[in-house]
Amino acid sequence: MDKAELQKVEAYLRQTFSNAAIRVMARPKKTDSAEVYIGDEFIGIVFLDDEDGDRSYSFTMSILDTDLE
Repeated sequence: MDKAELQKVEAYLRQTFSNAAIRVMARPKKTDSAEVYIGDEFIGIVFLDDEDGDRSYSFTMSILDTDLE
């Protein structure tokens, strides 16, 4: 994903979750995904799916049992 695409995804996530602290950052050595942060805390990965010419994005967030305590 290029810089413009990362900015579009970031704007979408900020609007969807009503949180201006969300940041989408490029991953080193990866072009098909980006890291998602709230402030300095890593919360997940956005993956790009470009299969059959249709672009879509998948956001994956893991929740550890220790996070629930």
